[in-house]
Amino acid sequence: MTLKMQIDNIGVTFSDGETVLEVAQRHKKEIPTLCYDNRLDPFGGCRLCIVELEGARNPIASCTTKATEGMVIRTATDTIEKYRKTLLEMVASENREIDVHPLRGYASNEFAHLSNQYKIDKSHFSGTKSGITKSDDNPFILRDYELCISCYRCVRVCAEQEGDHAINVMNRGFHTQIITEFDGLLKDSACTFCGQCIQTCPTGALGDKKALRAADQVNDSEIGKTRTICAYCGVGCSVDILTNDKKIIGIHPAMDGPANQGALCVKGQFAYDFVQHSDRLKTPLVRREDGELHETSWNEALDKAADGFKKVYNQDGKYSIYGIASGRAPSEASYLMQKFIRAGFGTNYIDNCSRA
Repeated sequence: MTLKMQIDNIGVTFSDGETVLEVAQRHKKEIPTLCYDNRLDPFGGCRLCIVELEGARNPIASCTTKATEGMVIRTATDTIEKYRKTLLEMVASENREIDVHPLRGYASNEFAHLSNQYKIDKSHFSGTKSGITKSDDNPFILRDYELCISCYRCVRVCAEQEGDHAINVMNRGFHTQIITEFDGLLKDSACTFCGQCIQTCPTGALGDKKALRAADQVNDSEIGKTRTICAYCGVGCSVDILTNDKKIIGIHPAMDGPANQGALCVKGQFAYDFVQHSDRLKTPLVRREDGELHETSWNEALDKAADGFKKVYNQDGKYSIYGIASGRAPSEASYLMQKFIRAGFGTNYIDNCSRA
C-alpha cells in the first residue's frame, strides 16, 4: 500500500515505519541535524530537525516522528529557521571554538558548516563554557570536551554499533560530561579503540590524534581522499585513505561501505604507519655466507627460497613444511598460498592468521 503526505507543498510517498526526516531526506529535502546519525536510533536531542506539522500546536522533531497518511509538513518556515538559528547560537556560546581541522574526524565539521549556513553570532549568548577536556595519554583518541555539545552520538555509536558501552554520560544540564566508567582513562575502560566515536562526532570534541599530527602542515584543500579496501582481514571494509604529498595522514571509514557501514577495528582505523615506515623493506634480502642479509634481485631471492623448500622436503619429508598466510594479503594471494602447500607438497598444512 502506497502512503502519501505533503512536504513543502509537494506530494510524496513513503513506507510505513519511516520517520518524517527519512522521508524528507529521501526526497532531497534538507533538514539540519546535529544529534542524528542514520546508523543510530533516533534521539531527538538537538531539536534542529524540528518542522511544522499542520494541525499541531508546536513544532515536531522530524527524526523521531513517524510519517502518517495525509501529513502536511513545512520544513523551513521563517519561524522554524529562526528557532534553528537560536539553537545553534546557544550551543555555540558554550563552546571554545567552532571551526576545527577536518583531520579531527569524518563528521567533525558538521557544526561548523551549519554555523556558517545560518550565519550565527556567538555574542548573542555569553557566559561560562561547558565541558572539561580530559587529559588522556592514549595514542589514538583526543578527548577535547570543551567542544562537546552533548549530542550523545559517541555514546550511542559505542553502544549500538560497537557493543562496547565504553563511554557514558555523567551529570545533567550544563554540567553534563562524557565519561568512561569511573571517569577514568580510555585504556582502562572497555574501549577497543575502533574510532567510531571520533568519526561520528559533529564538533571535533573527539579527534584522531594520529591524523592531527599533520594538521599544522596541511589545510583542507591539500587533503586527498582515495577509496579502497582495508587489507588487514577478509571482511572487506571500505575506507577512504587521506593523503598529502603522497603520504598517508589518516583514514576515514566509508559510511556507505557495504561490509562495514562506517565501522572499523583499531587496526583498520589507526595501524597504517607501516606503509611508509623507514624500516619497511623495499628490496628482497638473502643471507649470504658471511651470515648477513644483503639486498638482491627477486629472481635470486625466489631461487634461494625454492632451494630451501626443496632441501627441507628431501631431507625431512612433506610434513615438515607448514604454510601460514598473512591476514593482510588479498584473497588471491591466500588462494595461491594454499595451492602452493596442497598441490606443491600434498598436505593440508596450511592456515591463515585471520582465522583466529
